[in-house]
Amino acid sequence: MRKYFGTDGIRRIANTELTPDLVFRVAKAGAYILSKHTNHTPTILIGRDTRISGTLIESAMTAGFLSYGANVKLLEVAPTPAVAYLTKKLNADAGVVISASHNTFEFNGVKYFSNEGMKILDSIEEEIEEIMDSDRLSTLTAVADKIGISEIRLDYMNEYIKFFKEIFKDELKGKNFTVGIDTANGATYKVAEEIFKELGINYKIINNKPNGININDNCGSTKLDNISNFVKENKVDIGIAYDGDGDRCLAVDENGNTIDGDSIMAILSEYFKERNLLKKDTIVATVMSNLGMNKFADSKNINLIQTKVGDRYVLEEMLKEGYNLGGEQSGHVIMLDYNPTGDGILTSLMLIRAILEKNKKTSEVAKMINIYPQVLINATVSGDKKYDYEKDEEISKMIKDLETEFAGNGRVLIRPSGTEPMVRVMIEGENQEHITKKAQELADKIEEKLK
Repeated sequence: MRKYFGTDGIRRIANTELTPDLVFRVAKAGAYILSKHTNHTPTILIGRDTRISGTLIESAMTAGFLSYGANVKLLEVAPTPAVAYLTKKLNADAGVVISASHNTFEFNGVKYFSNEGMKILDSIEEEIEEIMDSDRLSTLTAVADKIGISEIRLDYMNEYIKFFKEIFKDELKGKNFTVGIDTANGATYKVAEEIFKELGINYKIINNKPNGININDNCGSTKLDNISNFVKENKVDIGIAYDGDGDRCLAVDENGNTIDGDSIMAILSEYFKERNLLKKDTIVATVMSNLGMNKFADSKNINLIQTKVGDRYVLEEMLKEGYNLGGEQSGHVIMLDYNPTGDGILTSLMLIRAILEKNKKTSEVAKMINIYPQVLINATVSGDKKYDYEKDEEISKMIKDLETEFAGNGRVLIRPSGTEPMVRVMIEGENQEHITKKAQELADKIEEKLK
């Protein structure tokens, strides 16, 4: 098991757990490993979200890279998918995103992207960890004219805006369709508005005034009540909510009802298939996807492949088998023909395009998939015990009993969080009240036994 990297980079409480020293070491070790694999001094892009700790972590990260001799281009506030896209587009050796995604402001994180704009392999992360804690780190020090140079390159974001202009051209311009946008006071707060303006889309925007501590605070894709109420009050046609780093997108229809990642993938898969753009007629999702996805896929003669939870596993399957659409219920949607990572802005624009071409209300388009009631409860446990739920006889018996009860009419899925000291309990079934009761009972038992 890796010591620092989880399923989505390193994520901890900033300055106490994710300390400047730790960040310096992960940068310096990362620069060394990157140069070893590329045989030249690397150039690295760094983007961050709007957290108060962002500039602290950015400074430590930059210092680590420069200390080894790598050169750094600072994008400052930029969504994760922008960093991924620009890393590949500009032929940089790697990209780094400083963000804790959907977590609250006191957390921050670090994740690397390869020169192909994809999250680096587990094996590369393991190599970085090995160097971080070794005596070799102190010897990897540039001197004299070998020290790296950093520069701020805000102009690079123009390439990201141009990317959308090339995909959508003027086809969304001036339509009788208004979009509500919630940027979660996060990394998309500025560029999303610039892109919607450039494409000529009618929009209203909220939660786009970050102050360092209001990222994801009762807003964005993790708190849809905000955009739902806004849509109903302002009578707009669709509401879009991004997460803190901009790689996720969820939506609500004109009545404020949720359109989750499964529903978005269903709409996009039909849109792509009708135009012969869905490669191998396949969607890649995770085991967390709703039962409604299975039934939708069957009804449309679309193959549904399910992986472990995590967009990196979805991407791995897509790359291995040549699929081009995949994602997660949480709103990570990957369209490999455009960007090799989840891109909230791209997802929202493609969703808007698909709805407009149907010439129907958003709610009518969303009816193509029937989402089964589902409840997800997080059991807070000791970090070193979150994988022990299967070893406890009492917890094991409760899980098996629930699996028997819901067989054929639902699902039970238990999984430890890859980034937090939690075990996630998910139950799907026909009765919301009943599955909520059962999930809470199991979560309470897990907390009791693994605290």
